[in-house]
Amino acid sequence: MGYGMSRLEEEYCEPEGQNSDGSSSFQVNDEFAKLHNDIFHMTRMRSGLSESMDKSMGAKRGKISTTKLLSGREVDRSGKGMFSSGERAFVLGRYLPKDGPELLDRMDSRAYVSQFSADGSLFVAGFQGSHIRIYDVDRGWNIHKDIHARSLRWTISDVSLSPDQRFLVYSSLAPIVHIVNVGNAARESYANVTDIHDGLDFSQHVDVQYSFGIFSVKFSSDGRELVAGSNDDSIYVYDLHENKLTLRLPAHTSDVNTVAFADETGHLIYSGSDDNLCKDLQVWDRRCLSTGEAAGVLTGHLHGVTHIDSRGDGRSFISNGKDQAIKLWDIRKMMSNADSYADRVPSWDYRYSRYPQQYKQIKHPHDQSLATYRGHSVLRTLIRCYFSPAYSTGQKYIYTGSYDASVYVYDVVSGTQVEKLKGHQLAIRDCSWHPFDPTLVSSSWDGRVLKWTSNPEQETSDVD
Repeated sequence: MGYGMSRLEEEYCEPEGQNSDGSSSFQVNDEFAKLHNDIFHMTRMRSGLSESMDKSMGAKRGKISTTKLLSGREVDRSGKGMFSSGERAFVLGRYLPKDGPELLDRMDSRAYVSQFSADGSLFVAGFQGSHIRIYDVDRGWNIHKDIHARSLRWTISDVSLSPDQRFLVYSSLAPIVHIVNVGNAARESYANVTDIHDGLDFSQHVDVQYSFGIFSVKFSSDGRELVAGSNDDSIYVYDLHENKLTLRLPAHTSDVNTVAFADETGHLIYSGSDDNLCKDLQVWDRRCLSTGEAAGVLTGHLHGVTHIDSRGDGRSFISNGKDQAIKLWDIRKMMSNADSYADRVPSWDYRYSRYPQQYKQIKHPHDQSLATYRGHSVLRTLIRCYFSPAYSTGQKYIYTGSYDASVYVYDVVSGTQVEKLKGHQLAIRDCSWHPFDPTLVSSSWDGRVLKWTSNPEQETSDVD
């Protein structure tokens, strides 16, 4: 379950998920050292200096100033005439978006969703009070579109922009997903008054017998399909070109809190749930669904999964969990069946109480994750986590919102908490890192949208 109904404005007291001294913790599953080294090696390659540049600089790896790197590029010391993508990420990744915050907007209701468009020109924030705002990043963060949602039940649960940025879909705790044309000139978008908010009915399936709500919805990379996760334990796929529901998978035994396409092909879908038997993640291959079974299951979380973010390579992803942990996964280690260990962990409702201290010491005996990152808190709502952008950081960081009103940034390889951004007063459910610039924007239950940037004058010349 993703949304608590009680009053939640009480002051947060205890930093959940941290060690007794308030620090973050990091675990690597040694059983999968080979895969661990594979993925971490790729991360280093995508965010570090090439061998030729490293040798030409004649300095210890990672200890070269940005000025020296730029000078080396100008005289073509590497022999390539330009930075490689890894060298670019090495330079840009030094400038973390930690300066600020700057207040971009304030609403009188909780913010649940925030995300940049793929090209970084737009930013979307969704609020509980039936509002979705799209900001024009390149024009001083002016409001590009102010959408007044239709037939909202409880809150905006998710939004997604189409790859061409012409359409936006939004969901709530109802089986209808609405799609809006956001490419027209009108700033105000009132449902079926100034704009048509077409309703896409996800309950048009012979096996659907009662109403349900949708927690997660995403466009495919070609913009043709939507994938959604719902509280009727199912995954849905909707074909926008055919304007019909094409797939319903009774995937789990509890709420499907999060879904994601594994890569641009759209063949693989990841899902995370509150399953009673096993707080698991499942991988679905749409090319072989004749049996109705998942291609595989990944175990390791002790309580429900709140969010999934794919690395985009079709095999690795991260998940946020109600056990106060982010986990890194490789689907090459998935099993065909889940074990029932999590059924022996006492039940706990994250909406109404802090995470029990004694649960922090419990480890899943069949944890298939490659690494675990702790320090943030996952309470009351489906907190989201992400890889940092490939272009500017080589995906070397993981960042997440937190119930303690902070944004946490972890180093993928070392597990170090490299930043903790403070500025909000209540839970941060979602945040988004600009795909190219050192800018991070968060939205919170305090109704504020805040922006952090990097000061280019503060050069980190001796930072790895």
